[in-house]
Amino acid sequence: MLTELPGIDIVSVITPSGMHFEHTGEMIEAYGKHVIVEKPTFMRPEQAEQIFKLADEKDVKIFPVFQNRYNKAVKRVRQALSEGELGDIRIVSVRVRWCRPQRYYDMAPWRGTFSHDGGALTNQCIHHVDLLRHLGGEVGRVNATMRTLGADIEVEDTVVATLGYDTDAVGVLEGTTAARPDDFEASISIVGSKGLTRIGGVAVNELQVFTPDPAACAANSEDFIGIKGHGAVYGFGHSEMYADIVGHFSGQSPYPVSYADCIATLRLLHAFYRSDEAGSWVNVDSSEQSDRLGRPNEQISDLYRTPGPQGGAK
Repeated sequence: MLTELPGIDIVSVITPSGMHFEHTGEMIEAYGKHVIVEKPTFMRPEQAEQIFKLADEKDVKIFPVFQNRYNKAVKRVRQALSEGELGDIRIVSVRVRWCRPQRYYDMAPWRGTFSHDGGALTNQCIHHVDLLRHLGGEVGRVNATMRTLGADIEVEDTVVATLGYDTDAVGVLEGTTAARPDDFEASISIVGSKGLTRIGGVAVNELQVFTPDPAACAANSEDFIGIKGHGAVYGFGHSEMYADIVGHFSGQSPYPVSYADCIATLRLLHAFYRSDEAGSWVNVDSSEQSDRLGRPNEQISDLYRTPGPQGGAK
């Protein structure tokens, strides 16, 4: 397709997470295309570093996807934080209680693996890991405990963590796909020196508490259930994301998720795994990476490699 239709400008990589690095590199190296990379973008920070460097060399653009940043409730809270409505942040709390039964992991060989999927934190909670930064600022250190409680998989389906921001703020994260029998909530709460807010719903889609202006809750909440062609957790953010990509190329404004943004979220993600591996607090701003997350598995990779002369690029 890319050979026969050279007018294609952008490719979206929505393959198994552990293949994003290889497939994105192939689209840039072999075809010179701009690339949209779905969550969690890449499995390891070093992969993001290599891909963004390659994109610079080939003069193409990488567009990381964190569509929950576009939710009305998230945008309203970010505005409130930037304008001081909530004051200084004191506590940030994330709670994700979703259901992924064994049959979900059995649907494909890459699911439930450290090499190509990651567990609840990497696959399902990655948006909320990103929101810890997007709303709360940079995290300095974390202490995480992971368990596998609801499925026969090698990765975690449950994580509980505490964290300390670069400021005096602290945070907690609870995430699981072992909730039964269905998805219950994905929420983030912020306690500030001037007020409190909670974004809840099944996918951080409802502004449930906003003490500076309670009337803002209804206007900044969305119902994701029943979106045509989507499950209840995907939301409307992709439409705005694509509009931002158009805006980037038309010169209206830069795409809002930068390389620094992408790499910082990946480092925070790996810090949770490193902490569980070490059994102690770890610093987020470190070149160290998890021993487990994104480790190679050529047997699984071979199932998803592009056939033909361009396939199999490392």
